[in-house]
Amino acid sequence: MDKLIIEGGRRLIGRVRVSGSKNAALSILVATLLVKGKTRLYNLPRIGDVLTMLEMLKRLGVKVNLEEEFAEIDATEIESYEAPYELVKKMRASFNVLGAILVRCGRARVPLPGGCDIGTRPVDFHLKGLQAMGAEIRMEHGYIEAYTDKLRGADIYLDFPSVGATCHLATAASLAEGTTYIRNAAEEPEIHDLFNFLNQAGADIKYIDSRVIEIQGVEKLRETSYEIMPDRMEAGTFMIAAAATEGDVLIEGIDPVYLKPVIEKLRETGCEVLEMENAVRVIGKRPIKPVNIVTLPHPGFPTDMQQPFTALLTIADGTSMVTETIYDSRFKYLSELARMGADVKVEGRTAVIKGVKELTGAPVVISDLRAGAALIIAALMARGVSEITGLENVDRGYENLEGKLASLGASIKRVSEESRECLV
Repeated sequence: MDKLIIEGGRRLIGRVRVSGSKNAALSILVATLLVKGKTRLYNLPRIGDVLTMLEMLKRLGVKVNLEEEFAEIDATEIESYEAPYELVKKMRASFNVLGAILVRCGRARVPLPGGCDIGTRPVDFHLKGLQAMGAEIRMEHGYIEAYTDKLRGADIYLDFPSVGATCHLATAASLAEGTTYIRNAAEEPEIHDLFNFLNQAGADIKYIDSRVIEIQGVEKLRETSYEIMPDRMEAGTFMIAAAATEGDVLIEGIDPVYLKPVIEKLRETGCEVLEMENAVRVIGKRPIKPVNIVTLPHPGFPTDMQQPFTALLTIADGTSMVTETIYDSRFKYLSELARMGADVKVEGRTAVIKGVKELTGAPVVISDLRAGAALIIAALMARGVSEITGLENVDRGYENLEGKLASLGASIKRVSEESRECLV
């Protein structure tokens, strides 16, 4: 098992380029199952979740060719209608193959999902939507089994604007007979990227109003090539890391419009943020002013940036309050920040963070993907050395994070648990 050794107190300075979006890539890989032919994807991040999804496609009988510059997916034939349990339990997004398999095979058998430990995230919205389109659904022995002769257009209302359910149902509806409406749909940029891909392949999907999607079903999708959008969560992580270390970092390959909530909150802390064409520059300032944050569906403050931003606020000059409205159990990482000297407590769905003068290095454990980003940021600005384990969670969503941070001047090294290596 690997761990990160980080010696804090070094400013991050330089430029870094953002990789392809994890969330967009996963949804688009699922959508390639609908193409009876080849799909070529560029800017596909080489991260744990993407590799898991590629393995999922292979296990379904899809041909996958992973080259240095692109991945080619050939879903001309799908040989299995059952998703392997050992893959679905590793990653929640893999559950979304249910609808695509159902469309292609007329039946599907998929285990209930696993993935990051950030609380209960039921799949009821997914199943109700598929049932509305005519699928017969039953659950047995921890598996969802679905059957249909043909999905048909339906008027679907989501009780909550779920990103996963919006992507899942819109993908399945793209080959349904007739017109489907999804109301109270999510509208994150990654969803737009999925729809851009599907439309380029011949689908007919559009937003007709705020949070209302219209999908005109088509008979088939065609072969296409597509470049995946950049990862705004990775960009946000580097922005916060620059602010936390009093750094000066140019984050390239990202449209600032994707990051408006993070940009505005960083400016509230007192740091300087310069928006450019396809880039953002962050210059960290002291003292860090306290701010209050409430996570909300897009275009609100993204829940995936809650944890990294909270790490920054642990050394603010005053008290900040961070309210998490999207997921429960997303404050587990606070006990690890407390080991580094943070003064944090949870009151219901709100974390109260009283800024301290400094954090100190400590051994900490990562519980989920964005908690990992938070603990790494905390270690970068702490006095002394931190040892961070649980890196498999970070590897799920960040491509070569330690390498990119090292290129900006961080003292960071990945070593095996058995290794006796240490920083010199």
